[in-house]
Amino acid sequence: MLKEILLIPWPWWFSGIMIAFTMYLLLFFGKSFGMSSNLRTLCSMGAGRFSEFFRFDWKKEIWNLVVALGAMIGGFTFSHYIDPNQNIGISDETIKSLDEINIHVTKGEVPLIPESIFNWENLFTLQGFIFIVVGGFLVGFGTRYAGGCTSGHAISGLSNFQLPSLYAVIGFFTGGLIMVHFILPYLMNL
Repeated sequence: MLKEILLIPWPWWFSGIMIAFTMYLLLFFGKSFGMSSNLRTLCSMGAGRFSEFFRFDWKKEIWNLVVALGAMIGGFTFSHYIDPNQNIGISDETIKSLDEINIHVTKGEVPLIPESIFNWENLFTLQGFIFIVVGGFLVGFGTRYAGGCTSGHAISGLSNFQLPSLYAVIGFFTGGLIMVHFILPYLMNL
């Protein structure tokens, strides 16, 4: 019964209601949401004595670590017990567009991540190094430079009417569009 409830498409508006409710609770308790702040909290557990940046009361941020742990447990549970095939439904047009840039998928068998890019063998190629290592570095650098991640700025920052979060979200979307339409097709042909 629970599996069927989780696998059926839910109404689009349900997510909005849950995000709004969560933001209300966070504002009520004087907290702000963001996954990238968990890395700072984890580092502060030991690095606080070496760096001023990590010197703060990390115990007050345990709640956010619990959120991150819940996201990991939820992802693991879903991928191993609820939908072990992890296939997503995408349109024929998207499959055609992916095929044009050498990402080959079959209708009904689309994995969450393109296995032709993200695999151990590809890591030791120029393309894999760019995607996995350089991309990972850029995500980490961008998160630090922007003062937070997409979830922190787009959900928490925008709901608090923070102008820097609006700038960050505009930057995220602009960077994503540039990546998908200009850089990704080039990298897929390396």
